[in-house]
Amino acid sequence: MASQNFDVIVIGAGPGGYVAAIRASQLGLKVAIIERENLGGICLNWGCIPTKAMLRSAEVFHLMHRAKEFGLGATGISYDLPAVVARSRGVAKQLSGGIGHLMKKNKVTVFMGDATIPAKGTVVVKTDKGTETLTAKSIILATGARARELPGLEADGDLVWSYRHALVAKRMPKKLLVIGSGAIGIEFASFFNTLGADTTVVEVMDRILPVEDAEIAAFAKKSFVKQGMKILEKASVKKLDRKPGQGVTAHIEQDGKTTTQDFDTVISAVGIVGNVEGLGLEALGVKIDRTHVVTDEYCRTGVDGLYAIGDIAGAPWLAHKASHEGVMVAELIAGKHPHPIKPGSIAGCTYCQPQIASVGFTEAKAKEAGHEIKVGRFPFIGNGKAIALGEAEGMIKTIFDAKTGELLGAHMVGAEVTELIQGYVIGRTLETTEEDLMNTVFPHPTLSEMMHEAVLDAYGRALHI
Repeated sequence: MASQNFDVIVIGAGPGGYVAAIRASQLGLKVAIIERENLGGICLNWGCIPTKAMLRSAEVFHLMHRAKEFGLGATGISYDLPAVVARSRGVAKQLSGGIGHLMKKNKVTVFMGDATIPAKGTVVVKTDKGTETLTAKSIILATGARARELPGLEADGDLVWSYRHALVAKRMPKKLLVIGSGAIGIEFASFFNTLGADTTVVEVMDRILPVEDAEIAAFAKKSFVKQGMKILEKASVKKLDRKPGQGVTAHIEQDGKTTTQDFDTVISAVGIVGNVEGLGLEALGVKIDRTHVVTDEYCRTGVDGLYAIGDIAGAPWLAHKASHEGVMVAELIAGKHPHPIKPGSIAGCTYCQPQIASVGFTEAKAKEAGHEIKVGRFPFIGNGKAIALGEAEGMIKTIFDAKTGELLGAHMVGAEVTELIQGYVIGRTLETTEEDLMNTVFPHPTLSEMMHEAVLDAYGRALHI
């Protein structure tokens, strides 16, 4: 069969790959995209989107229980787990279908199948209909990542779940163990705990949410414990005794002592590994470090014409980082001069209750980097809108360079902070100083006013505390 020639071939149709394909097509390039499973990748089908749909159900359930506070009545409150799951799957399906439409609209040729790169500039795709050979001067790897499996803690879909099993939960856990307290672990712990599961979280590091600012993580922990979660830090699950039909006995080590606890369900959320196998990368001379492709700031792999974006190219493992890298690489291939993506200006968001959001340096990292700093804080209890919403628990923290006034980092915990963080992200992108932020008029009454107050507080000028 004759090979088909393209300007760009993208391998993987997640938020990195499909965005790279759209941008390359907009720039007049002939583009093919290859996907072995679902258009939209993990993010749309098994990650960001369906988890948010489930967490929204839990949030509404939680609010219904608080009806009385708002002068409302709600009795006989219950949930239907299969219906919650079905809504989440429906949301994912709608968006995945939308990606198919976007590919057609942008004249991107879609191949559903497994890709290998036998030689520079050549991609072989195994599809249902047979094998296709494609050629292109530029190839973008956007194959993403999958859940890390620790020996003895592997998911079986029955007693031990990965995030995928948790998203299509066949039953409601009564006693749940969540291993790992990064974003994925904490979001699932929050969801099932809100619906009434007796939830324990085990974290190997000295605190939960280890990438967040220590003060914010401590605030979140207090809130989770208040909600009935049990949190074990500096602890690890050494082994699981599985008893089909009954449950799991977990051997948990903490402070040099091992204890056993029984659970009916375990969710393993201990990080991710890059999907680097089976592509032929080693033979091409691609450098791989701990399952991630090594790239420069422009996502170049060092092999001529081969780029890697998104989760396969390393941290931060975030959909929005992948999309922006996709656009940057498409522009590079089209001969433009894009700016490299700055990891320090990419926000992280966790959609537990309360929500957590951050950008830039934590307080500890700012000091480590040698900055002399000014820190501002503002609590939700000092904000009129937060009180009116019945969401008076939370805080916003800002970190500035004491000499230059540069906004080094911002960290938040509380209602809707995942929407608020973008204000500080724009600030960092525009290289804002404390003066610019102080002179910005924030609308009243909004939660965003706390962002203003947290800046003022760093300079001893807060008005409402």
